[in-house]
Amino acid sequence: MSEAGLVAAQQKMTKAGVDQAAIDVFTSYYHQLEEGGTGLIREDTISPLTDPPMLDELDVDDAAAAQALDRTVIIKLNGGLGTSMGLDRAKSLLEVRDGKTFLDIVVDQVVAARRTYGARLPLLFMNSFNTRDDTLAHLARYPELSVDGLPLDFLQNEEPKLRADDLTPVEWPADPSLEWCPPGHGDLYTALLGSGVLDKLLAKGFKYASVSNGDNLGAVPDARLAGWFAASGAPYAAELCRRTINDKKGGHLAVRKSDGQLILRDTAQTAPEEMSYFTDEFRHPYFHTNNLWFDLEALRRVLDERHGVLGLHLIRNEKTVDPKDADSTPVIQIESAMGGAIEVFDGATCICVDRSRFLPVKTTNELLLLRSDVYSLDDSAHLVKNTDTTCEIDLDKHFYKKINDFSKRIPEPPSLRAATRLAVAGDWTFGSGVTVSGKAHLVAGNGPATVPDGSTLTGEITPETL
Repeated sequence: MSEAGLVAAQQKMTKAGVDQAAIDVFTSYYHQLEEGGTGLIREDTISPLTDPPMLDELDVDDAAAAQALDRTVIIKLNGGLGTSMGLDRAKSLLEVRDGKTFLDIVVDQVVAARRTYGARLPLLFMNSFNTRDDTLAHLARYPELSVDGLPLDFLQNEEPKLRADDLTPVEWPADPSLEWCPPGHGDLYTALLGSGVLDKLLAKGFKYASVSNGDNLGAVPDARLAGWFAASGAPYAAELCRRTINDKKGGHLAVRKSDGQLILRDTAQTAPEEMSYFTDEFRHPYFHTNNLWFDLEALRRVLDERHGVLGLHLIRNEKTVDPKDADSTPVIQIESAMGGAIEVFDGATCICVDRSRFLPVKTTNELLLLRSDVYSLDDSAHLVKNTDTTCEIDLDKHFYKKINDFSKRIPEPPSLRAATRLAVAGDWTFGSGVTVSGKAHLVAGNGPATVPDGSTLTGEITPETL
């Protein structure tokens, strides 16, 4: 490893037109890699977070809440293609329910909040080069969406993938686009600065940002949260939810023993031999929703103090240059998590919110749940849960993981209001008007099978019993 690898990467980024602030951040992480940085956070260096404030226990003045929302910008992360679900364009363009896509529902939620609170409430998407064109084309159907001349999006940066053996930029002539990768959603702050959007927001009088994943339709504009954050005087806050046995993958906040600072620990920052601690919902009882709030003025001030480099915790992501070819060149992708900024701001805090603010769609299991009658959309485009319990769904990945296979086999979602668990093994196609009651387990047969129209599924079911 040598300075030549860094210089080559910097030159490659400059030639591609990457903003200097992003190059500076990349350079900082590159030096950490050279020094053997792993980004791991050891269990013995942290203490569990056990007593965060609870939103439902706090009093928030309605007028102050509305005023705070009027000074808030909603930012949605929208850089993903949903390739794990077989998509080849912006995941947010996937239809969720009632003929509406993620984008449509997010827009409806923001417009409804503007109407209710009389707030300006601009909506911004952090797009990638892969999602920008399709997203902006779809948003063109909402000419009233733009506020105060602000753009509807800004671009996430890109950086070279590095060869794992010598940290030089990888070359892949078969598909040069695979030589590049996004820097993780920790790039949010760098992209806001480099795009000029941060300064535009400040010039228009906006003070706060509410950020969440574009596929989390539970993270609606919330005046009460905005009012709480404004009154707290904190520069930064993370939304948490109480963990259940099913919440093993998401990151969690902890307290660093050396200085008492709140920090975020993600899966990639946990040593394999310590994953039992990470996934223990009793040891670390609250998970990080990736919904966060920050003060725009505080962010600008810290960026100035640190010359554009926040210094978020390094995430070293080891992959192959072609993710579909396990034999292609091993590479390292330098990443960071936006939630890692909690340790950058003095006085950063957190708050525990209702589970309804965390409804991500990462798999077709979750998509089926949101499309079913367990949820409905109200007049404000909020997803309203119609049951006291949530049906656990486990669809056979061989037949339902990709969206086209899923849609072909389940063209109409079954009723899940009376269901507690639906497990499907094998190749089943669902008819219309199907109801699941209690626990239902569809057992794989020797070939494809069909659930007839109007069936009620409960208990163990084989192709011969239907």
